[in-house]
Amino acid sequence: MRKRKKIDEIIERYSVVRSLAAIERSDVCVIMIDACEGIAEQDTKIAGYAHEQGKACIFAVNKWDAVEKDTKTMNEFKMRVREEFAFMSYASIVFISAKTGSRVDSLLSEIKNVYAQYNKRITTGMLNDVLNEAVAKQQPPSDKGRRLKLYYGTQAGVCPPSFVLFTNSRELFRYSYLRFIENQIRDAFGFEGTPIKFILREKNDRDN
Repeated sequence: MRKRKKIDEIIERYSVVRSLAAIERSDVCVIMIDACEGIAEQDTKIAGYAHEQGKACIFAVNKWDAVEKDTKTMNEFKMRVREEFAFMSYASIVFISAKTGSRVDSLLSEIKNVYAQYNKRITTGMLNDVLNEAVAKQQPPSDKGRRLKLYYGTQAGVCPPSFVLFTNSRELFRYSYLRFIENQIRDAFGFEGTPIKFILREKNDRDN
């Protein structure tokens, strides 16, 4: 996909539509970033669309061979990617050169790994062990004397990995605490490269 300002003809507009459709059909999206040009606005839009669609993602920084480097260059570029794509902290980053073929094999291996994570299932028992440890580590939030309770969880599906958490109140389950729970699950089970979806259900909730 080219930058929007460069799209002047019907064929180019059609290519964008096809690219977005390809994201919808995909399991793993490789988001290419030009190392020489840096992170473009279009890169952010594409990544955001892939994230919204619940796709596993890898950032491939291309033309890395053409960048003047020292011992800090790669880490500094990684930090910029993490800052610009803070909503996709789960996505891995691979530095490649499509022209020379440098580290392309690493990218292919990472695609296989991320696909496996995208399809990973964990047992209910293992999940609840981690949830219980998380609750013990950080007490759930409360409001007006009422405290959140996390009863148990179960994995509902894959692609992306989806978890149902049974609680006494959806409203008390604040975003920050949900992110804490997600981080504990990732620390325990990996899920590198894939978003995680949570479905909050109040106990005795009869919604489908």
